[in-house]
Amino acid sequence: MRSIDLNISLERAMSTSSMSRIARHMLIAASFAGAVSAHAASDADLPVPHHLAVASNSAQSAAIVQTARRYAAFWNTGGEAYATRALSPAFVDRTLPDGRPQGRDGPLQASKGFRAAVPDLHAEIDDLVVAGDRASVHLHFYGHFTGQFQNLKGNGQTIDFQAFDLYRVKNGRIVENWHLEDNLTLLRQLGAIKP
Repeated sequence: MRSIDLNISLERAMSTSSMSRIARHMLIAASFAGAVSAHAASDADLPVPHHLAVASNSAQSAAIVQTARRYAAFWNTGGEAYATRALSPAFVDRTLPDGRPQGRDGPLQASKGFRAAVPDLHAEIDDLVVAGDRASVHLHFYGHFTGQFQNLKGNGQTIDFQAFDLYRVKNGRIVENWHLEDNLTLLRQLGAIKP
């Protein structure tokens, strides 16, 4: 395969340069992820991390980068196909909020509910760190509150908050997720609580 040969050539060229080991691994993982996405048309528009750190330039690490990017694409677009490709059928949310169903249905329900409030919701990957079978992801969400959230009606307020996720990935799918969102900032922006 030509894209794999390209990755090997990149690795050889970079091993003779003065690039740091981490920068070399990041570029190789990003190149490999790009080669993988070339074979799946729906992966063409996956979010690209602003900062990427990968402990190993293995195929497993590249697959974890790709999986994290797919899950971010789900939050960025609301496209259920991205969630289905990123989440294992045995997916478990280890920080499950009250009222949200366990498993894949939980994030799907959360996305639909939040998109009803913020139809133009976007998500970017600020930081993605991969080590072993884990990915740490710092997400940035933004948009405008023009819809409905519980008993609140939006007036176009700017929404801008952050979240942190930790994924355990097995066979190219997220099997466990621990997450924290800056809900205090979000609720203030929605007008649910006063500053």
